[in-house]
Amino acid sequence: MEEKTVQKREQKTMTGKGLKTPRAAAIAGILFAVLIALSILLIRFSLPSDPADAGKWLSDGASRTSVVVAANLVPFAGIAFLWLIGVIRDRMGEMEDKFFATVFMGSGLLFVVLLFGATAVLISILATFNSAPVTVAETEIWDLGRQTTFALLNVFAMRMAAVFIISTSAIALRTGVFYRWLALLGLLIALVLLVAAGSVPYLNLLLPFWVLLVSVNILISNLRERGGLKAAPLQ
Repeated sequence: MEEKTVQKREQKTMTGKGLKTPRAAAIAGILFAVLIALSILLIRFSLPSDPADAGKWLSDGASRTSVVVAANLVPFAGIAFLWLIGVIRDRMGEMEDKFFATVFMGSGLLFVVLLFGATAVLISILATFNSAPVTVAETEIWDLGRQTTFALLNVFAMRMAAVFIISTSAIALRTGVFYRWLALLGLLIALVLLVAAGSVPYLNLLLPFWVLLVSVNILISNLRERGGLKAAPLQ
């Protein structure tokens, strides 16, 4: 009798942990989507498109502050993204496919590394210049740093994000981690990012938009499970 009671307690504990994990995934995903979208918008609105405007921009305290705030939000977005990777893997459980799981993990980690790299370059060039007008030579250095930042972010990081979306969507189609239409939408968004990332303004916002949808879907499914309701079939 006592042994059965202990087994029931262990089963209850394991069930509780299983329910908390998807909820944590949803919260981490929502946090990532909000932070990275805010960072992209702040940088887009603040950085000058013309390198010749560097001197004027660097003397504008409000614009510099906006970019500094955006850069400081990125590490927290990266942490939330890593948490999201971990808990999605946990949600897949024994259904995890080694091939897709490897691509999923690799692309997600590379995305975070490139995102941090782009932010580090941006912070470095901001720290290099003071608020005084810059010379022609310094303007060229500024342009190199700006182009490097955007290349790391738009050319490399966003394409790794596209691979991450493709692998996650493929896993969802095979295992039913989230709704089928979300997986198909993810494949479409990934294709757009692979082809046009960096060439169309604000296209990068498709990444946090999709992550937000997936996270909300996981959160709703979790709330249904906690309320004792049968989750809707994934389709």
